[in-house]
Amino acid sequence: MRRPLILDPDRYHGQRQKPPFFEGWYYKLVDAAENARYAIIPGIFLSDDLGQAHAFVQVLNGTTGEATFHRYPASAFQAARDRFDVCVGPNRFTAHSLELAIDDEQLAMQGRVDFAGLTPWPVSLRSPGIMGWYAWVPFMETYHGVVSLDHTLRGTLTIGGQPISFDGGRGYVEKDWGRSFPAGYVWLQCNHFDTPGTSLTASAAIIPWLRGAFGGFIAGLWHEGQLYRFATYTGARVQGLEIDDSHVTWSFGDRRRRLRLVAQRASGGLLYGPTRTEMARRIGETMLATVELFVHEWPERERLIFRGRGRNAGLEVHGDLPRLMKLLR
Repeated sequence: MRRPLILDPDRYHGQRQKPPFFEGWYYKLVDAAENARYAIIPGIFLSDDLGQAHAFVQVLNGTTGEATFHRYPASAFQAARDRFDVCVGPNRFTAHSLELAIDDEQLAMQGRVDFAGLTPWPVSLRSPGIMGWYAWVPFMETYHGVVSLDHTLRGTLTIGGQPISFDGGRGYVEKDWGRSFPAGYVWLQCNHFDTPGTSLTASAAIIPWLRGAFGGFIAGLWHEGQLYRFATYTGARVQGLEIDDSHVTWSFGDRRRRLRLVAQRASGGLLYGPTRTEMARRIGETMLATVELFVHEWPERERLIFRGRGRNAGLEVHGDLPRLMKLLR
């Protein structure tokens, strides 16, 4: 019997999808000195309007905020059927490496970076990845997967003629696919804490459901070889979410543990995001955010599991935030 595709969230899911449909992978690369920060985002957008269908590679310089969008014909997108192995033109992407050969009027970026010590989100029949059982629901607007919560880097990218070594740096890989990004959401990711190997990913979004919508969230903290999961599908609840121009303050928990984070927002760049008709949504993302994180056992004595300050955090805050906060109450 053929293995269900949903059990391999890293692979391409668009082989039999009808438009509108998008799929994209998010690679985060930070060098050992934490001076170079890049997000590389390959993907494809399918549309009934053939003029809108295309493949792409987006590049965000997380230090300067400069963002570039490199468009390719949809026919330039190739994906293996039995594994995560995607090509966009001359650029190649897998779970273990990326190879770039971008050279146009916006950017010259070439090289290869390999990954070691990948930390994939566990997959099981009941819970195929970070979305839990929701991954089996056939009408979700957006699906989400985590390819690796944390890993080390080795390799060099030459950017504008300047070689940048990523040897000893840290990386993260996730992906999204579906019809459109949510109408409102918060996304945070950080794997640069004083404790090497600690990684946090968390997101909350407006989730269309039948004739209505609800506020859903998923979060995972990888620390000392253990994954702490908090999500709508695990029975966890949001105790508070406050968003202003300078901070995101967010607390959530379940019967056993509570997590509180305070993220300081920072300047960033504008990325393209999918709607149902085109890749036109402008989404602000920073890779310069910081996050204070507190995790406690609960209710017994409120034992502190982890307290730390994260650097080089990726943060997106977008869309109808008042509605999102209302739905999460």
